[in-house]
Amino acid sequence: MNDAQPLLSVRNLKKEFPIKKGVLARQVGAVKAVNDVSFDVARGETLGVVGESGCGKTTTGRAILRLIEPTSGEIKFEGRDVRSMGTSELRALRREMQIIFQDPVSSLNPRMTVGAIIREGLTIHKLAEGAAADARVRQLLQEVGLRPEYANRYPHEFSGGQRQRIGIARALSVEPKFIVCDEPVSALDVSVQAQVINLLGDLQRDRDLTYMFIAHDLSVVEHIADRVAVMYLGKVVELATADDLYREPLMPYTQALLSAVPVADPHARKDRIILQGDVPSPANPPSGCVFHPRCHHPAKDAACAKIVPPLEEKAAGHLVACIKQTPTVITWEEQKQAGGVHPPERYLPLAAVHA
Repeated sequence: MNDAQPLLSVRNLKKEFPIKKGVLARQVGAVKAVNDVSFDVARGETLGVVGESGCGKTTTGRAILRLIEPTSGEIKFEGRDVRSMGTSELRALRREMQIIFQDPVSSLNPRMTVGAIIREGLTIHKLAEGAAADARVRQLLQEVGLRPEYANRYPHEFSGGQRQRIGIARALSVEPKFIVCDEPVSALDVSVQAQVINLLGDLQRDRDLTYMFIAHDLSVVEHIADRVAVMYLGKVVELATADDLYREPLMPYTQALLSAVPVADPHARKDRIILQGDVPSPANPPSGCVFHPRCHHPAKDAACAKIVPPLEEKAAGHLVACIKQTPTVITWEEQKQAGGVHPPERYLPLAAVHA
């Protein structure tokens, strides 16, 4: 976390899927699944990525790993250019960058035993063979909370939570530094979700892992993430520490997402922000700010439909893509003049002001 160089650096990443029609299959358009995404992930941290279905979260994660080829942009892992790597270099990189898939059923080969699934990575990267590989498989199963003798069983003999633990063990088998967790708990029961989240936290602490954690559930992300990136229609529209984002979201879209989070108290009343209209098509995104057709910001005007807002810092470490949010840093003296408790504008914590 304290390293000057981020473990992963992504700049202007784009992924477009062509739309073809006619007998000759000519391209008539493109689905802009990921549209100019940039962020860094520090060593040992967890970056949460949230947003509605179809916003480009999973495509971003897979493009970073080159499971799908990006259209353009820069991806650097420990300073190495991932996009320029050849087949042999990329295979070596697979040891350091892994993924936990969303669906624990379809991501496991039903014809292979659990032991063979986990051992596959060890064999490909020549990390262990024979008895040593078998011992490593048993150790990994124990680490993820499963019995060693389960190595001889098949995926269909396990529950959803157990299958996801097998997927985690497979990712850990090659001793990676960075793992893309693609909604690893969305298909699980709530009680099992908590167990898997705690397991991921323990593994991160013990193995010094770095996560990119993709999820729909904002409550889960709040629990596990150090920083959170909010995506909408292929773009990152807000990026901040989890504490700052959940305490004071600045982007109107983020405010709407957080207003939809259920409250545990049945007697508590919560103001909901109901967004109007449907999510625009990524094949034909709106001009200007991609969120402006559904935006509820009171200052929204014609400029929002013309100006593409850059993802820029509005407060210390808090990046927002919104032209109506102006940078605001209020000093301690201004806080006191405003009453100190509820000043008329946002203000930064004292530690940030005097840093």
